[in-house]
Amino acid sequence: MNDEPIQNTADCIRNSLRFQFQISWSLFEIHLTGLEDEEYLWRPASKGLHIFNESGVWRADWPESEAYDIGPASIAWLTWHITFWWEMTLDYSFGNGTLTREDVHCPGNMKETRERIIRLRDEWEAAMAKLADDELLSSDRTKWPFTDKPLHELAAWLNIELMKNAAEIGYCRFLYASQKNK
Repeated sequence: MNDEPIQNTADCIRNSLRFQFQISWSLFEIHLTGLEDEEYLWRPASKGLHIFNESGVWRADWPESEAYDIGPASIAWLTWHITFWWEMTLDYSFGNGTLTREDVHCPGNMKETRERIIRLRDEWEAAMAKLADDELLSSDRTKWPFTDKPLHELAAWLNIELMKNAAEIGYCRFLYASQKNK
């Protein structure tokens, strides 16, 4: 059997995923530039997803629904959400698959959050770089947040999540800046 079509397919998918990821990461970096704790912890509305300190451990709210009336998320929650789905994906695709939402705590400040997200990015890129072509095309490693999809679709989902969260952080920063200048 000739493996050239598989190789060409895997290379094409890898290149597209890298391109998507680079764009998403670039937008995310733009919105992280100059982000300090006051803005990170600011709540854009009286209700909405946020983080809270429970006996010295920072935790994140969990939405019971995705309805609009739950309110907008804070930047602290949005950055926690990035660490949540990235840590879960890494654990279920490349680790032992035992991590739960309750295990993913929030640092509670922007410096540690930034460092954590960069570490997760580096872990993700390293794990993806080590994948054989057949692993990228297989669903064997896809165990969270969905199954029975090839790993490359999980990677595409992760790129979309990063772009979505980056855009939400950017929007929150616009709101913060406009409120601060009143």
